[in-house]
Amino acid sequence: MDLPGEEKGEAQLENRVQESMAHVQIDGEEHASVGRKNLEVQFACTPLAQASSLWTTDAKGAVRLRIEEGCPEEPVTVHQMFKASVEKYGNMYALASKMDNKWEKITFSEYYQFCRRAAKSFIKLGLERFHGVAILGFNSAEWFFSSVGTIMAGGIMTGIYATNSPEACQYVANDSKANIIVVENQKQLDKILQIRDRLPHLKAIVQFSGNPQQRIPNLYSWEDFMDLGLDVSEDELDDIIDSQRANQCCILIYTSGTTGKPKGVMLSHDNITWTANHASRVGEMQPADTQQESLGSLITTMREVCPTSHMGVPRVWEKMMEKMKQAISECGYVKKKLVTWAMSVSLEANQKCTQTDDDKPFLFTLADSLVLQRLRTELGLSCCQKFFSGAAPISSETVQFFLGLNIRLYEAYGMSESTGPHFMSGPRAYKLPSCGKVVPGCRYKMVDIDSEGTGEICFWGRNIFMGFLNMEDQTREALDKDGWLHSGDLGKIDEEGFLYITGRIKELIITAGGENIPPLSIEEKVKKELPIISNTMLIGDKRKFLTMLLTLKCCSDTETMEPTEELSGEAVQLCRQLGSQATTVSDIIEGKDKEVYRTIQEAINRVNSTATSNAQCIQKWAILRKDFSVSGGELGPTMKLRRPVVLEMYQQVIESLYQE
Repeated sequence: MDLPGEEKGEAQLENRVQESMAHVQIDGEEHASVGRKNLEVQFACTPLAQASSLWTTDAKGAVRLRIEEGCPEEPVTVHQMFKASVEKYGNMYALASKMDNKWEKITFSEYYQFCRRAAKSFIKLGLERFHGVAILGFNSAEWFFSSVGTIMAGGIMTGIYATNSPEACQYVANDSKANIIVVENQKQLDKILQIRDRLPHLKAIVQFSGNPQQRIPNLYSWEDFMDLGLDVSEDELDDIIDSQRANQCCILIYTSGTTGKPKGVMLSHDNITWTANHASRVGEMQPADTQQESLGSLITTMREVCPTSHMGVPRVWEKMMEKMKQAISECGYVKKKLVTWAMSVSLEANQKCTQTDDDKPFLFTLADSLVLQRLRTELGLSCCQKFFSGAAPISSETVQFFLGLNIRLYEAYGMSESTGPHFMSGPRAYKLPSCGKVVPGCRYKMVDIDSEGTGEICFWGRNIFMGFLNMEDQTREALDKDGWLHSGDLGKIDEEGFLYITGRIKELIITAGGENIPPLSIEEKVKKELPIISNTMLIGDKRKFLTMLLTLKCCSDTETMEPTEELSGEAVQLCRQLGSQATTVSDIIEGKDKEVYRTIQEAINRVNSTATSNAQCIQKWAILRKDFSVSGGELGPTMKLRRPVVLEMYQQVIESLYQE
């Protein structure tokens, strides 16, 4: 069950559900014959599209599936899997949204019919086969109706980050040949209106929260949109659904990569359905008829719904940790001592007992029952049995904090190109600080292994993507001649099969919120804006925001070539132009020269104004006392920045930037 954030209260889902239920009921009666064939027979008889290669870069293309002994399951489309769930769990709840302080729930059957209605409306608007529907907004029921409806209608669904700039939205919409863009609200609509004249494939815009403030041709409210396709016949939609094949593309995920333009990761029906089936098994998610799993969102929401499972990016867990630490710090002396004692007992017990069924000491049981259960209740996690973290690496500090609450965070590791998780921790695959074992049915291999057993992690399985849309060179770089996906990450595998990530071959920054940010382009922009700057290094991996280290242009010792304290002639001249009398680095740093500092901040602001999302903005920065050099260790022999060395050398400076 998905629980969108409570901040989406603008929309009146209750009214929309009630107004639409008449149509849903009629649709359901008319479509009683959707399962025209026995579902299992239908699965077995559904052919695949002809394909000879494991990859393609054509949206209309198909791929050869990696069906083998370890993953022999019959390929199914998204619609087939959805319809099977409806037949099994039809009257059970699938989605819930809170509107006007009231929870509105939708069953699997209602969910399915809403998606069919959205699909028919997309058809009415002229959605072309294998063209895109881009969804720009935060989590909501309409987001899911649009997503699944797009796939049913034969389009390719793609999400756009809600924080993207208009230019970034334009790139995704153009690259995916989006016929329709679904936006959340006026704020997101304004972005599209700025660029719509540059979107040759765009036919319509749909706003799903609130009514559009302008009357513009081909702009629809959600209610009007859902009524558009009422005259599209069930048979017309069924014909499109029946033409879909499990080895064809249905989803595009845009990832920035390390350099260049964002890449459209093409995922097939089989990528989605096979991964959904196997990843849920590893996490021991229960079927709806056994236990209604509820995946929570914000703390207030979780207190109300008491989720049984919770998945969050590291930043979500960090926010919860920060909130709890703040609350604990405000406790009285005795209570603070009690909480600290209980958490230390829990941390020690959980570190010693790695399996959930291991016997724990009596002192732990006492601490958990007296203190920790109450703390988990404060977080809305009193009923939660499984806790997952993914999309970015999580810090050991966060993991240990939650172990102190007797909460085990199960980490998932993978890529967009592997349809999400390829390795997962779970109740039966847990070992710190690993990110678990390979998902059953998937395979891995390590290449270029060094003397310490560290190598690049490569993936194989039914979850491996089809290719990058219209990017053959990048696809060939990611997939080797045998079809293995090279992750670009370094890691080790222990004797039990647990994976430990040790670093990155590529220098991609993955923030705590899960956004991938290539640092080089941002660093170069800053240097271009600031001629006084010699070197820059962007910081932000596993962090909640970006910061930057800066060095000034200085003179070098003629014998050792080490940078000195003295500013270069160019730097001194630039200072004079700014009205500063500084001649050394100390002159600028110790007094925080207001002219230089103001100029740097203004330049940072200009760079931030070009960022594709808020996550790619530099929030803080610091000037170092010494320029980078080969002799100092910050630069390699070919003058390339040695990022791990810089992180270690300037750890205190970096940590000061992240102190509240």
